[in-house]
Amino acid sequence: MDSLIQTIAISALPVIFAITLHEAAHGYAARHFGDPTAFLAGRITLNPLRHIDPVGTILIPAMILLFSGGSFLFGYAKPVPVDFGRLRHPKRDMLWVAAAGPAVNLLMALGWAALLKFAVTAPENLYSLPLAEMSRVGVMINCALMVLNLLPLPPLDGGRIAVSLLPYSLAWKFAQLERWGFPILLVLLFTGILDAIMNPLLGMAMRIIRVIFSF
Repeated sequence: MDSLIQTIAISALPVIFAITLHEAAHGYAARHFGDPTAFLAGRITLNPLRHIDPVGTILIPAMILLFSGGSFLFGYAKPVPVDFGRLRHPKRDMLWVAAAGPAVNLLMALGWAALLKFAVTAPENLYSLPLAEMSRVGVMINCALMVLNLLPLPPLDGGRIAVSLLPYSLAWKFAQLERWGFPILLVLLFTGILDAIMNPLLGMAMRIIRVIFSF
């Protein structure tokens, strides 16, 4: 139990920032391209408290950590409201709004990796090990969220990117999958197919970061 409490304590900060700043990025991008919906709702902020969903950001990740023994993590924040019809060029700008979330996860993964490099190379002190472990979680959760959200399945960000890139006739048909997206994702998760898809991609992302920072 003590080790689980330590895992939750170390994981809390990187998980909350990974999930909530991902959503904030969508709001910033949407406002940049002409949709003020998130701004008017007070969701364009780096304050994680504005994006936390008590169930998806706190309860579900904690329960998953508990029942997986700290080996698996999943969660979500309150989705930022985006009215794609209010974008200046809805189909084209949808790509950038959708890509903003995974892009921020990539930047955070690199930031946590830099912090991990500092933790393992600086003179050892009382905070070295906790900082290193927190940084490892930060790299992992941000890479995992980036890879997951780039899967081409609406309403994931990768699905919206695909809708933006496809010709109008195909984009409209593909977008109809959105109503079934979450059930499909759950089926993929519980059948193990999602792991089979994500693990090689996640492994590749982690290897690239290890090469960049010479871990």
